[in-house]
Amino acid sequence: MMRATKIVATLGPASSDPGVLERLLRAGVDVVRLNFSHGKAQDHIDRANLVREVAAKVGKPIALMADLQGPKIRVGKFVEGKVMLEPGAAFVLDAQRTEPGDLTAVGLDYKELPRDVRPGDTLLLNDGLIKLTVEAVRGEQVHTRVVLGGELSNNKGINKAGGGLTAPALTAKDMEDIKTAMAFQCEYLAVSFPKNATDMEMARQLANVAGESTRHKPAMIAKIERSEAIPHLEAILKASDGIMVARGDLAVEVGNAAVPALQKRMIRMARQLDKVVITATQMMESMILAPVPTRAEVSDVANAVLDGTDAVMLSAETAAGKFPVETVEQMAAIALEAERAEEVNFKDDFMQRHFGRIDQSIAMGALFTAHHLGCKAIIALTESGSTALWMSRHNIQVPIYGLTHKQQSERRMALYRNVQPILMPTHNDRDQALAEAEQVLVARGVLKPGDTYAITCGEPMGYPGGTNMLKVCQVK
Repeated sequence: MMRATKIVATLGPASSDPGVLERLLRAGVDVVRLNFSHGKAQDHIDRANLVREVAAKVGKPIALMADLQGPKIRVGKFVEGKVMLEPGAAFVLDAQRTEPGDLTAVGLDYKELPRDVRPGDTLLLNDGLIKLTVEAVRGEQVHTRVVLGGELSNNKGINKAGGGLTAPALTAKDMEDIKTAMAFQCEYLAVSFPKNATDMEMARQLANVAGESTRHKPAMIAKIERSEAIPHLEAILKASDGIMVARGDLAVEVGNAAVPALQKRMIRMARQLDKVVITATQMMESMILAPVPTRAEVSDVANAVLDGTDAVMLSAETAAGKFPVETVEQMAAIALEAERAEEVNFKDDFMQRHFGRIDQSIAMGALFTAHHLGCKAIIALTESGSTALWMSRHNIQVPIYGLTHKQQSERRMALYRNVQPILMPTHNDRDQALAEAEQVLVARGVLKPGDTYAITCGEPMGYPGGTNMLKVCQVK
């Protein structure tokens, strides 16, 4: 059984060695995330080139995802690197302070905080581990009282309960980083903290302009981590190619208890709108230090798979953890086991959805036919990968193979659930293309004599969005 759910792994000190990276790809990584919150431009270019080289050696299509840092909504630095805040203590967040902080006050990387808060607001620092109540705003100083204390160290993040911080999604640094990401032609560009569709549209325009010289246009991923994004979720999805359920900052803003239901809603909506979805944050957190996951983490990954996520993501686990390869192996095994329990039910998919395009109708017809005939595979001959994407929005225990002559499409399909991308030479002759597609899957051991499969293509060949033919074949 081919694993349908894809794995996104973050590159970092623990995984940048070529040997370790090769083991990660062989263990099951499909998408490599480059975190632009750390490192310089050349570091990311070098790592992107390394991923391409190792992927070619392994013989596996790997997508690159450039993850923008977004606004730095953080406290400044402390004299001794950290302080211990006690409940009931007064503490000042000072936008004008330039000297290192102490037990009474600290500076801010986010200078707009005094204009974003008012007395009575709750501020959550260090992923919600520290809780402050705003008592007064005096000029550039936010005077607070510690409600939940603990250790606060340099540059920890700030969230406002319920949202409401005005920081723009795209900073000057992000705009420069987009140029870097286009230099190595990332397949996916992840935008941090978007509040609405306009943020995503602006990021797409900047990326398209930066990639104009090579005609490269990345797919856009909106990271849903602000409470303000939730009411605009559908519009954000329509302006993007996919979303990331970024449960860290989102949980701090909306509360931990609200996140599981939001996760299910986001995954469901993304699939309904034919978008991809990545579930992220603390999925295998304990494996940063331990060789096995907790039972709760196993259930967390399995539930995301059963919800229908395209991919599950690892952050510090592979970037800085002690067991990066073992973590990927465990995640792959969990996903595969969860997929065995999935139920196939086409009734709602086919009775409650309307298809206004021929290529979408052909994709749905291929799924229905393959399921009822017991086909061994579905083959989509595709230019852009769209046909394979539409097929992948529905649970079906028949593997989908996206065959394309475009390397960008091949790599982009690496993120699609239940899709195995394959690069195949282009053909203008339909019959020749169909024959070669069968030969490719026979050579890979996917098909053997007597097997039935469904195949889709466009006629004439070679036009994006032109899929208009479904054929059921049997290998002779």
